[in-house]
Amino acid sequence: MAALGSPLRTLRGLLRELRYASGRAGRPYRDTPAYQHIVAAFRAHRVTSEKLCRAQQELHFQAATYLCLLRSVREHTALHQEYHGKGERSPEEVAGLVGFRLPQQPGGKG
Repeated sequence: MAALGSPLRTLRGLLRELRYASGRAGRPYRDTPAYQHIVAAFRAHRVTSEKLCRAQQELHFQAATYLCLLRSVREHTALHQEYHGKGERSPEEVAGLVGFRLPQQPGGKG
């Protein structure tokens, strides 16, 4: 299993993804229930000098998994928008997409 890294880094990554997602909604990401839940969960599961939280690694693993999901969905959406089919294209346009040029026909046709 790969190392999870710092819980603070995971929290910052989650908040960054929330900021990306709520940027399209037009309202501040700190007002969302998701932000409040994530921050409250991280605060409740932190290690203090008075107690050692047994579920900290479990929470960190779940948070890292959720972060991976949020990033993957955002990147998938960006790739889908960039490469999604735009309908039928002309042969000249398709050739230009892959870096070719269609041969010119003699006699001025094409």
